[in-house]
Parts: sequence; structure tokens; C-alpha cells
Amino acid sequence: MPRRPNLTYSAPVLSVDLSVDGEIWPCTDCLPWHLEVISIVERQARVREWHAADCPTLRELLDEEGTD
Repeated sequence: MPRRPNLTYSAPVLSVDLSVDGEIWPCTDCLPWHLEVISIVERQARVREWHAADCPTLRELLDEEGTD
């Protein structure tokens, strides 16, 4: 039987840094999601999003960052 992903507050967390020029919505896939604003330059925000390590949204974001 495969391991169930840990998406609760007890899950280990990982982060990804993103550039944002619009709205930011919370993750609906994991409970420990939160973000930090790193900088804002000319209406362009740089944020650090924290997700559960098993979060599918985090995996998608990491895959997108790797292709840039």
C-alpha cells in the first residue's frame, strides 16, 4: 500500500520563491501553507511560499521553476 501524503500541520515544509504581479491565493491542498513577502520593486512582488513537502501544488511550482 502506498504511503499517504502528509498535508497536515505536522508535515515537514519546503519553500519556493516566486515573482508575483497579481493576486495571491492560499493553497487549498495543504494546511501549513503560508508566505513571506521578500521584496517589492515597481509593483512586482517576490514572495516565498511554504507548503507541506508532499503538497502537489508545491511539486507543480517546483517543476515550473525548473523549466524557466
